[in-house]
Amino acid sequence: MPSLHDRILIGAVAATCSIVATMWLNDANAQTAPSAAAYPTKPIRLVVPFAPGGTTDILGRAAAAELAKAGMQTVVENRPGAGGNIGADLVAKAAPDGYTLLVGTVGTHGINQSLYGKLTYDPIKDFTPVTLLATVPNVLVVPASSPAKDVKDLVSLAKSKPGKLNYASSGNGTSIHLSAELFKTMTGTYITHIPYRGSSPALTDLIAGQADLMFDNLPSALPHIKSGRLRALAVTSDKPSPALTGVPTVAAAGGLNGYEATSWFGVLAPAGTPKEVIVKLQQTLSKALQSPEMRDKLLSQGAEASGNTPEEFAKMIESETAKWAKVVKASGAKVD
Repeated sequence: MPSLHDRILIGAVAATCSIVATMWLNDANAQTAPSAAAYPTKPIRLVVPFAPGGTTDILGRAAAAELAKAGMQTVVENRPGAGGNIGADLVAKAAPDGYTLLVGTVGTHGINQSLYGKLTYDPIKDFTPVTLLATVPNVLVVPASSPAKDVKDLVSLAKSKPGKLNYASSGNGTSIHLSAELFKTMTGTYITHIPYRGSSPALTDLIAGQADLMFDNLPSALPHIKSGRLRALAVTSDKPSPALTGVPTVAAAGGLNGYEATSWFGVLAPAGTPKEVIVKLQQTLSKALQSPEMRDKLLSQGAEASGNTPEEFAKMIESETAKWAKVVKASGAKVD
C-alpha cells in the first residue's frame, strides 16, 4: 500500500494532469470555435452555384463587395452545374465555421427537392439561412429578329409549330426553367427545353437565334433588352417592373390569370455554423442592403433589396418549397 507521502504525490500529479488537459482543451476550443469578435480571421469563400454573368453571380459579387467594405474579405467562387446542386452540395458538406457560404436561390432551396428524383443535400436540414439578398421577376424575352411581338403572338406561333420552338434556361430546376414550364402548362403549348450551365451562355445563344425564347432573371437580361438585342414581352411578377416601363405582366398580356413566378437569392451557411457568426454576417449584409444607394442600384437592375433576419428567411424557404412543389407537380417536370 502506498505511503501517505506517495498518495499525496500521486494526487498532486493527477491534479496537475487534469489542469493541463483542461487548459489544452480550452485552448483547442478557442482556436477552432470562431467568435463574432475575431471572425473572420481569413478570407470567406462565397460559392455561386451558377456560371459567371447571371443574376446569381451579379448579386453574389455585390454581396462579396459589401462584406469586403466591412473588413470581411470575401472571394467569389463559381461552381455551376445541375441547376445549382453542385455548388449547394459543396457548401452543405463544408465545415460549419463561417468560411464557406452559398448564394442560394429559389432553385437550390425552393424547387430542386421537388424537381429532382434525389438530391445529395437537404435544402433545409443542411443549411442555416443568413439573409435574403433580393427578389427579382423573370422576364420573357425573344431575339430581336423574332416574329413574336407580344405574348399572344408567341403563343400562336408555338401552337402552329408544336415542339418546333425551343426555350433556353440557366439549368434544370431554376425558376427560369419552371417559369417556362408553368407558361407551357397554362397556355397548352409544347416548347422544347434546352438547359445551359448558367444564364450567360443561354443568353448568348438566344441573341444568336439558337433559341427562340427564354424566361431570364431580369438583372442579367436587362442590358440586352436595353441594347435592342432582345425584345421583352412580359415580366413574370404579379405587377409590372419599374425597370421595364411599358412591359406588361405575363398574366395580363397573355390572359393567364394567376400566372406568377418570382426569383429570389440569399446567403446561407452550412448547418451548425455558430449563431454569433450568422448574426454578424446578417447584420453586415442587412445594413448594406438597406442603404438607399444599394436599394437604388439593385432597383435599377430590376431587383428589390431585402436583408431580412435568418428566421424570416427560413420561413420564406419553407413556404417557397411548398409553393413550388405544387408548380412542379402541375407542370409534370422531372429531372433524374
